[in-house]
Amino acid sequence: MADNRSDQRPEQGGDQGGGERPDGRISSQEAARRAMDFLGEIAGAPPEMVTAVVPADDGWHVDVEMLELARIPDSSDILGCYEVTLDRAGEPVSYRRTRRYVRTQTGEE
Repeated sequence: MADNRSDQRPEQGGDQGGGERPDGRISSQEAARRAMDFLGEIAGAPPEMVTAVVPADDGWHVDVEMLELARIPDSSDILGCYEVTLDRAGEPVSYRRTRRYVRTQTGEE
């Protein structure tokens, strides 16, 4: 029995697909994914989470938390917050660590 589903793609509504928009800018979801992938490659470890995705005239600024030093107990792990700048097409332009803190710290320093 032939399966005709092989050339069918699931429908994606709106900006959910993560592709480029007509203006050439990637979606915020795609910007977050690309920033996490980029930091994962640079650091050699998976990022913890995206904490901000901010559009800019020339692309995106994405803040990502990374585990920098695992400790026992986990509550004393050292995390770093990194800002990744992507161009309109989603290519990484720069990154920098903006903050380093113990996992249990709350608020701003």
